[in-house]
Amino acid sequence: MNHPYLTEDHRMFQQALRKFLKKEAYPFYEEWEKNRLVPRSFWTKMGEQGFLCPDLDEKYGGSGVDWGFSVIINEELERVGSGLIGIGLHNDIVVPYISGYGTVEQKKRWLPLCASGEMITAIAMTEPGAGSDLAGIKTTAVLEGDHYIVNGQKTFITNGIHADLVIVAVKTDPKSDPPHKGVSLLAIERDAAGFSRGRKLDKIGLHCQDTAELIFEDCKVPKENLIGEEGRGFLYLMNKLQQERLVVAIAAQTASEEMFSLTMEYVKSREAFGKPVSQFQNTRFKMAEMATDIEMGKAFLDGLIREHMDGLDVVTKVSMAKYKLTEMARNIATQCMQLHGGYGYMEEYQIARRYRDIPVASIYAGTNEIMKVIIAKNLGL
Repeated sequence: MNHPYLTEDHRMFQQALRKFLKKEAYPFYEEWEKNRLVPRSFWTKMGEQGFLCPDLDEKYGGSGVDWGFSVIINEELERVGSGLIGIGLHNDIVVPYISGYGTVEQKKRWLPLCASGEMITAIAMTEPGAGSDLAGIKTTAVLEGDHYIVNGQKTFITNGIHADLVIVAVKTDPKSDPPHKGVSLLAIERDAAGFSRGRKLDKIGLHCQDTAELIFEDCKVPKENLIGEEGRGFLYLMNKLQQERLVVAIAAQTASEEMFSLTMEYVKSREAFGKPVSQFQNTRFKMAEMATDIEMGKAFLDGLIREHMDGLDVVTKVSMAKYKLTEMARNIATQCMQLHGGYGYMEEYQIARRYRDIPVASIYAGTNEIMKVIIAKNLGL
């Protein structure tokens, strides 16, 4: 049976990426975790090999291929470790704001650097007092002459330390009614006067992924850095959040597959009461349950990816996938740790890291509670 979106070209690309990661990522991942940072050199190596922003037009440094190649990148990076999510955010979440809504000049200026890994991007929506309520952000941008003056603070920003270019959600019209019509997007560069980093945040998991606070104090941003039109930022965010949530669902599905594989290997090799743990009925039932959930998740996700690539309206299904697959991954992490027994709690076993890394997937890119709100609304409730 033909795969919904993968062809022989995708398979060849996947093999090349796996070979690259086997040399450049797997041997160093634990070191990156200890250092609490993925080195910039890894980004540039990814860029050199064509593993960044592959769907960009060739004139901007991409390969002009379909989004199936990005799916493969997200899957293979997740197999290495969840801390590499910042690359998927760069490729499939931030850069599309520039390629989709940016001017020709903005595209020429930034996209080739994004594709080469010389420029790392982030998106800054969440604030200390505004998470899911994007219309309630307080960061302001006031146009004075040729510059916007930005004041405010953002938090939980993925790639926050490394980022050279940050797409920032701001209020250009704080008095707008309804409030969401006052939201705009500004691209703020690393060296902008008045832009500084706060803390690199210390997280339960995703240790090598740099997450930070960003601070804007009378930050001067050229008006040419406005992404799209003033007052349409909320609409842009809503349009692009679907792909972000799909990326999260893909990572959750892949993490589930990896945890299952690790546990299968362990229960077959570990003995108790004179026989492999895999021979106990409880183990067999738990593994059967997880295998079923994973297979059903994969089937739903593959069809959804195909629909997304075809440009169909998949808001409801994406919300379902993000909610269900991240919940599945969290449940599988718990079951797999339990089946590892005491060793599952030891850092030397990868399942311990996976158990720490997976819970946040049900929180970021819109909490699972927000996903249920969207689903219920689109059901007509």
